[in-house]
Order: sequence, then C-alpha cells, then structure tokens
Amino acid sequence: MKANARILLVEDEPSIADNIQYALKAASFEVDWSASGQEALRAFSNQTPDLVILDIGLPDMDGFEVCRKLRALSDLPILFLSARSDEIDRVVGLELGADDYICKPFSPRELVARVKANLRRTQLTVAAESGQALKKVGQLSVDVTSRIVQFSGETVDVTRYEFGILEVLIEHPKRVYSREELLVKVWSEPDSSADRVVDTHIKTLRAKLKSIDANTEIIKTHRGIGYSLGDC
Repeated sequence: MKANARILLVEDEPSIADNIQYALKAASFEVDWSASGQEALRAFSNQTPDLVILDIGLPDMDGFEVCRKLRALSDLPILFLSARSDEIDRVVGLELGADDYICKPFSPRELVARVKANLRRTQLTVAAESGQALKKVGQLSVDVTSRIVQFSGETVDVTRYEFGILEVLIEHPKRVYSREELLVKVWSEPDSSADRVVDTHIKTLRAKLKSIDANTEIIKTHRGIGYSLGDC
C-alpha cells in the first residue's frame, strides 16, 4: 500500500470528522476535510486524493451527487459513510461506482481497515494493468512502477525509504551495498556519519518481513561492509 496516502474526508458533522481524522492520522494517512459537497469538489480539484470517504447526508448536495461528479473525473476508491442502513441506499451507492459502504455508528478501527483494504486492492489492480514484471528474489517481489512490495504472497506496508532500500538491493541481488552507497542512492546523502539511519531503516524493514515469515532472512548483513539481498 502506498505510504502516506492522502484521504479526502467529506463529512459535515465536526465531531464525527474529528474522530475519523484522528484515526486516519494515527494510521499515517494524510487527511483533507471538507464539510460540504461543493467544498469537497474544490478540494478534489486542488489536491487529488488517493481515496475519498464520503458522507451521504451533506448540507448542500447529497453524497450520491458528489459521487457522480467524482466518478466523471476519476476512478479513485470512494467509501460511503452514512447513517442510512437501508439496502436500497447501499445498492444505489455501489451502483454509482462507490467501492465500499459503512453504516454509522462505526468502529474507527474498522474504518481504517476498510481504507487500507480499498487502497491495497486499487494498487494491485494498477500493478496488474501496468504489465510491468515484478522484480523477484526468493519470496520477495518489488514492483518499482506501482511501488508495491510483497513477501510470501502478502503486501508489505513500507515507508518511502524502506522501499528505496529494497529498490536498490533488488536491482542487483547478491551484490553487497555499503551503507554509504545506500545513503547516496536512497537519501542522496554522501555523509557516512549517518550510517545509523540506514541501520535503523533496515531493522524496521526486517521486522515487517519477519512478521510475515519469521523463518526467512531475505536481507543479509555483511559485517563491516553493508547489506545484500538473497534468500537464505
């Protein structure tokens, strides 16, 4: 899933909007909040988001109309959020092109999970349509076009710099890259005094991979030299 994805939240109730923004920001998303349909359309044109959370009951136009207008402009994921639980409303929303529908009251944790699932699904679709072959080493695959990382069949949520490290390492598997080389290629920083930055990001990246498969060490440490990629 894309790191620091931007979410456009369209919700006219400030207290609900505050709770949603808190949950999304805690999950490392960037959030733009609009309290009306017109405001949302302006925000969309100024800063194209990666996903829209859209309330149906808005003060100036209903969310269905906003969805129609957004769908004419983009195929980005749209998640309806509404107090209306009737089946007909869910059907209408999905037929208009929405990707998901959550009824109020809702769990912020579930909302964040739905957001992540829809973003992941969209990115996998883009990757498949791009026709770009994944670069693979063992159980690790990196798509440098869609910036999707998978390990043992699961998508890994990596940061910008973690992705940069993998992109460099997978370009020439088995080659050992020094910390200085990684600093230059990933951070554009030739200062060797920043070696700990590389070590810290390698540590967090390894932890994410081990949470999926604790028995496979894909990133190898060469003491006193640097790091390489290779399935043990």
